[in-house]
Amino acid sequence: MTKHEGALESAFSHQLAGKLLLRNELPLDDKQFEQFLADGALMPIPSIEKQLFSAICQRCGNRKKYLFGILPCKQCDKTHLYCRKCIEMGRVMECEPLYYWNGKKVVWPIIDKPCTWEGELTALQQKASDRIVSAITNKEEELLVWAVCGAGKTEMLFPGIAEALRSGMRVCLATPRADVVQELLPRIRNAFKNVNIQGLYGGSEEKTGNAQLIISTTHQLLRFKAAFHLLIIDEVDAFPFHNDPSLPYAAKRSLHSTQSTTVFLTATPRRNQQFRLWMKQLPHVFVPARFHGHPLPVPILKTCTSLKKDTQANRVPDVLLNWMKKRSSPHRQLLLFVPTIELVEQLYKNSIAQFLQQKLLESKDKIMCVHASDPLRKEKVQLFRDKKIDILITTTTLERGVTFPSVDVAILDAGHRVFDEAALVQIAGRAGRSPDDPKGEVVFFHNGKTNAMVHAIDAIKSMNKRGGFI
Repeated sequence: MTKHEGALESAFSHQLAGKLLLRNELPLDDKQFEQFLADGALMPIPSIEKQLFSAICQRCGNRKKYLFGILPCKQCDKTHLYCRKCIEMGRVMECEPLYYWNGKKVVWPIIDKPCTWEGELTALQQKASDRIVSAITNKEEELLVWAVCGAGKTEMLFPGIAEALRSGMRVCLATPRADVVQELLPRIRNAFKNVNIQGLYGGSEEKTGNAQLIISTTHQLLRFKAAFHLLIIDEVDAFPFHNDPSLPYAAKRSLHSTQSTTVFLTATPRRNQQFRLWMKQLPHVFVPARFHGHPLPVPILKTCTSLKKDTQANRVPDVLLNWMKKRSSPHRQLLLFVPTIELVEQLYKNSIAQFLQQKLLESKDKIMCVHASDPLRKEKVQLFRDKKIDILITTTTLERGVTFPSVDVAILDAGHRVFDEAALVQIAGRAGRSPDDPKGEVVFFHNGKTNAMVHAIDAIKSMNKRGGFI
C-alpha cells in the first residue's frame, strides 16, 4: 500500500467502520471502491443467502417467503430475489452484495468531561443511574430500566453515556419513532455540548452516521454492523420494535462485540420482558416514582352509550362535552386521543362548531389535529408545546415520547383495539408531568370496559403503590 493509499484508507475508516451498506450507499467513486476491495479493506457478503428451501436477507434477517419478490435484473439479464421486508431502506437484490469495513480499525477518542448537564438527579434517579454505569463498566450484556412515565429516564442516562465516552466507547441511543429522535436530539446535544452527535431517521439531514454518539430510529440500525460498545433502546415495548423481529435482529448485529452492553428503557414492559424479569433472566432496575415526587394520575372511566352513533357521525359525544365543562382546571390544554386517522380528521372538522357553541374554545385557531401521516406533525406539536393552541386531537402517534407541561388527557373510544394496555398507560402518562401542575386529569370514554382498560388502571395503581403513594 502506498502512502497515499494509506492516507485514503484512514480518511474513510471513520465513515465506513461499523456500517453494512449497499454499493450505492458507499461514498466512494469507482476507483476508490475497486482499490478498497482489492486491499481487503471492504468486504462483500451475499445480501440474500439461499438455503435448500428458503432464503435469508442478510440486512434485516427476513426468512418469510412471502416477503421476497422476484425482479428481472438489467445488469445480469437474469431474474433475482429481492427483499420486500426492508425495501424502504433501499432495495436489496440477490446479485448485489452488502459491504462492511475491514480496513484500518477506528480508535474512538477518550473524552475527559463529556457531560455538560448541570442538573441534579433525585435519589431514585441516582440509584438507577448508578446501576446503568455499573452495567457499562462491568460489560454486562443487558440491563432493563423500568421507570414510570415521567420518571426522567433521559437524565438518568447521562452519567452512563458520559462513562462510555470517557472510556473511548461508541454509543447509540435508538428509539422506534422518529418523533422521539427529534425530541431527544436537542436535549442530548445540550447535555453533551462538546461531543459530536448525529441524529439519524427517515428524512434527516444528517446521513453519514459516523459520529461517536448517535441518536437514531431503530430502523437505522439496519445499516450498522459491529459498531456500538453501548446501545440504548428507548421505548423498547413500542411499535414497531416490539413486533418486528428485524429490528431486534439489527440491534443485536450493531453491537461491537460480545462485551458490548445493551440498556433497554421502558415504562410498560411487555409480557415477554416481564417473564424474563420473573425468571431472573434479565437484570433490571425499577424506578417507581416521577422525578417531581407526585403519583401517576389514575384514569377515570366514563361510559358513553352514544359512542358508536357519535363517532359514526364524527361528532363529539355530549358526555365528553359535559366533562370538558366541569374540568377541575379548565386552563389546562387538552390532548384528545381517538383511534383512527379518519376520525381524527373528521372529528376535527366537526368539533370546532361544537366547541365554539359550548364556549369550550376561544377561536377556531385554538384547535388542531395531528397523526403519523401529517406532514406538519412536527410544527403542530411544537405549537401545542408552546401553548399556541388549546386542544390537539391525535392518534396514538403521541402516546409516548412527548412532554407537555400542563394537559388533561381524554381518550375517545378507549375500548378500540389500538388502545392496548401499554398504549393506555403511556397515554395516561402524558398528564401531570410538570412539578408546577402534577395532577392532570385522565379519562377513558368507552361503551364497555375492556381488559386493557382494567389492566392499565391496575398497573398505574400498582406503580403508585410501589412508589409509596398508597
